[in-house]
Amino acid sequence: MAQAGISANRLELLQIADAVAREKSIDRTLVLSAMEDAIQKAAKSRYGSENEIRAEIDPRTGEIKLSRLLEVVERVTLDATEIAIKDAKKRNPEAEVGDFIAEPLPPLDFGRVAAQNAKQVIVQKVREAERERQFEEYKDRIGEIVSGIVKRAEYGNVMIDLGRAEAIVRRDETLPRENYKLGDRVRAYVYDVRRENRGPQIFLSRTRPEFMAKLFAQEVPEIYDAIVEIKSVARDPGSRAKIAVVSKDSSIDPVGACVGMRGSRVQAVVNELQGEKIDIIQWSADAATFIVNALAPAEVAKVVLDEESERIEVVVPDEQLSLAIGRKGQNVRLASQLTGWDIDILTEAEESERRQKEFAERTAAFINALDVDEMIAQLLVAEGFTSVEELAFVEAHEVASIEGFDENTAQEIQERAREFLERQESELTEKRRALGVEDELAEVEGVTTAMLVAFGENGIKTVEDLADCATDDLAGWQERAHGQTKQHPGILQSFNAGKPAIEQLILNARVKAGWIEPPAPVEEEESVTEAGEAQPDEGGSHAEPEEKAL
Repeated sequence: MAQAGISANRLELLQIADAVAREKSIDRTLVLSAMEDAIQKAAKSRYGSENEIRAEIDPRTGEIKLSRLLEVVERVTLDATEIAIKDAKKRNPEAEVGDFIAEPLPPLDFGRVAAQNAKQVIVQKVREAERERQFEEYKDRIGEIVSGIVKRAEYGNVMIDLGRAEAIVRRDETLPRENYKLGDRVRAYVYDVRRENRGPQIFLSRTRPEFMAKLFAQEVPEIYDAIVEIKSVARDPGSRAKIAVVSKDSSIDPVGACVGMRGSRVQAVVNELQGEKIDIIQWSADAATFIVNALAPAEVAKVVLDEESERIEVVVPDEQLSLAIGRKGQNVRLASQLTGWDIDILTEAEESERRQKEFAERTAAFINALDVDEMIAQLLVAEGFTSVEELAFVEAHEVASIEGFDENTAQEIQERAREFLERQESELTEKRRALGVEDELAEVEGVTTAMLVAFGENGIKTVEDLADCATDDLAGWQERAHGQTKQHPGILQSFNAGKPAIEQLILNARVKAGWIEPPAPVEEEESVTEAGEAQPDEGGSHAEPEEKAL
């Protein structure tokens, strides 16, 4: 009878392990390991915590073996964990110093307290194994859409039961005006999975652009099959969005594929996003064309690209201005996010007024610098010259080719331009020295005398000062707060230097200061004609930002 009782207990132990493993979706061996740890803890409380006790459960029979580990030593200092080599040899003739000998212990009779402690250990170990399983399962699912049922909502955050784990949709990751009730089914985007003390935390979002992109991939087979590619997404969650798509197959219209028959595909995404309006845009490698498409439904008359400062001016008819900007600036803001360009919108009247103002300012600058009459100054501006520097160092024949000019006139104008620049350089040099700017700073490649004056006025007086600057200090930066974008001017903002040029300036200063090693030289390939000769850059040195009429 006793034997039958033992067998029943062993069988029950294995059945419990199997049931827990199935319920928690964890490995059976992990459950048995947790049980072994629990039995070891109970045995230590029975035989003394100073003992090194091991418990083993046979995974086939459920038999429990208890043993005490003893380290083989020359001389025993602690009876509970050590055994002398001469005694060890009696048990195992091959025993050596440093080995461990297992001494069998009688079966343990669990008392109430020991059983309770063992239960706590098993529960803790199983919970840890379950958390690890959840983390391992979901850490590779970042970037996927998952579906779950609302478990509870607290302080605007929504807890989602995913079946084998629990996730959270934080308040700022939910769509406006969405109200969740217990038992609602929710689809969301997994954007992060983190280990935390209370277990793995799975973070979901319904507001991120990636969520919309994944929804389209589910609804549009061409996107899933990589025939149509989503280039970028910009969202004002719950209100409006723009998505740029391009087709790798010229026979497939990417916009039509995303819209679907009678709008069925896009409507499925709109319904999931609580009626968020979606503009599907044809992507283009040409920045100007892409920006014009992105500003739809507004019509654009002309765009002016300034690639150095990554800004674009868009000219629209007067009656299209409000449509191009959109309600609270929404349309132009989304177009800017979609394309990655800063977009300035002007009406045709504003652009005409600004051009007239620029023409007058440049004309006055040439009159003052070159001591010429207004007609000559206007001719120079009309030919595209924007500064005295361009005029001074351009090829002489470009000036002589202006209607009404000859070689002597061109030579005289260029000499006056160079004399003006020399006087200006001398004045700026005196000014920067008066400001205490060191001569060594002038030796940094790319730094002009006018820049040195600007540096001195802003406390940058040594090479180390310039090397310590951040790009934003010189180029300026934008800060968005309360729905408004605030522009912070940089020290070199008036010089129209792009960020790449400013970054190179700081890099040159750091090399000059000895902070970093100079970068390895890069061999530049010349553009060659079929005859093998270098192709000169067309358009002269006085080209303005690219302008396209549409």
